[in-house]
Amino acid sequence: MRIAEVQQAAAEVGRLYAERFGIARDPAFYLGKLTEEMGEMTAAWLKLNGRARGEGSRAALEDEAADVLGFLLVFADWQGIDLAEAFRRKWGVHLPDTFASECRP
Repeated sequence: MRIAEVQQAAAEVGRLYAERFGIARDPAFYLGKLTEEMGEMTAAWLKLNGRARGEGSRAALEDEAADVLGFLLVFADWQGIDLAEAFRRKWGVHLPDTFASECRP
């Protein structure tokens, strides 16, 4: 599955999530959820590594990482960001010439 397809799927899940819980998807929703999920991923990592109270698990960390990615994709869709292109432009310059040449202005 290509990133654009994943982004479309995430946008649909975000729409269903907001509809299910009666959430208005305003700017605070998009950034707030992304920030919330980063915090939950951090907490899962801290628990897994014995740096916070409670028992952690690899599955919990993976689930929270998926939530961060999902809400990043939802945010990007809301802002009309082509993440694949942005990644090529920003990170591609650090990769071998076969990839980076597509990224140079």
